[in-house]
Amino acid sequence: MLAAVAQCLRRAGVGAGARLCCALSGGVDSVVLLELLHRLRPEVGFSLEAAHVHHGLSPNASAWADACEAHCARLGVPFQVLRVAVDPAHSGGPEAAARAARHAALDRVPCDWMVFGHHQDDQAETLLFRLLRGAGVAGAAAMAVSVAAAPGRPGRLRPLLGQRRAGILAWARREALSWVEDESNADLRFARNMLRHRVLPSLEAAFPSAVPMLARACANFAEAEGLLADLAELDAQMCGGRVWRASSVLGLSVPRQANLLRWRLREYGAQAPSRGRLEEALRQLATATDVRPLRVALGNGWACCVYRGVLWLEGVEEVSVQAREWRGEAALPWGGGLVRFECGLGVGLSRVRLQEAERLMLAARAPGVRLQLAPGRPRQLLRKLCQEAGVPAWLRDRMPVLWADDAPVWVAGIGIACSHACAPDEAGVMPRWEPGARAGA
Repeated sequence: MLAAVAQCLRRAGVGAGARLCCALSGGVDSVVLLELLHRLRPEVGFSLEAAHVHHGLSPNASAWADACEAHCARLGVPFQVLRVAVDPAHSGGPEAAARAARHAALDRVPCDWMVFGHHQDDQAETLLFRLLRGAGVAGAAAMAVSVAAAPGRPGRLRPLLGQRRAGILAWARREALSWVEDESNADLRFARNMLRHRVLPSLEAAFPSAVPMLARACANFAEAEGLLADLAELDAQMCGGRVWRASSVLGLSVPRQANLLRWRLREYGAQAPSRGRLEEALRQLATATDVRPLRVALGNGWACCVYRGVLWLEGVEEVSVQAREWRGEAALPWGGGLVRFECGLGVGLSRVRLQEAERLMLAARAPGVRLQLAPGRPRQLLRKLCQEAGVPAWLRDRMPVLWADDAPVWVAGIGIACSHACAPDEAGVMPRWEPGARAGA
């Protein structure tokens, strides 16, 4: 078992100087994991600490935290307790609520890797649980041994995922370790406990290799999910990259459209929508045209949007449109997306005219603002220009406007003020708004 954990660390690239934190519940799995990591620490050279999540759901919760602290004190491992509040109204029930609170707390621990004690029996339970909820390939892949760090979240390691629960228990007894038992683990009202105590034993009675075979199926699903992700990435590039041409997306088969949207949502850290919501979004997407904007909710806090032939995904919560000074950067974040500034000859805004301004600001529209798009044309209210251009109401308040001092010189989706338009033979810069491209993309 020690060799298996060491191999997992090597494959993940854990070496000298890496910061590891053991998610320590006090149960036998996490206690064994802590002991194994402690024994490997001098050899590999990583630093080790432990964190215990105190949910406050059991009258024994504080005793469990004390037991974890005692384990860490014996090993000389730094320890912290993370107290969380579990949402009683969580749509997934108490199990999902506790899990969400636990992972949110552990994701905030400053470390390189959060290490969990999940094992092969947990993997089999997770697969059955997700299949019974109608999971797709990504959900059926269940838990991965290693997940790379993401912005604001450490990487995740599960070095015991190839080990059976019985083997871990036998190892703990040989090493004379002590651990706590969560009384809720025997409560058959919880779906996972029913699978653990009733369903899996029945399966193993009929099929002795059920657990390792289910774990193997998870690995097969993970492989298939990787191939689907590769396909989605190729489709994304073919359709335009960070934001997509709606016509290119519509040129894909419906299953590839669905795969592309799911992949982008996962890339953004969002949950996949239900099949019904996704099918409805794709049905409406097929009716979108250059003159008919579209914004359809996906039911998971996100929406699919189409405007002027461009398709993107955005969060449905209020989008921040903080004013920013532009000092010549190639791109600036704006409202969950980006404004890119592309240099060219004879296109866009005149660089000479822009340099005459004391300050260039990217900001939202202001009440009563007017814009003159061509010589000889009147200066028109931006509100009227938006109506004429068919800009949907849900976009108008977050359309970026480039201001040269107090004058608007470019409005996304509308155009450039004729006073600052570039002559055919002079250097210019063309702003382009990508509403669905995340900052830094």
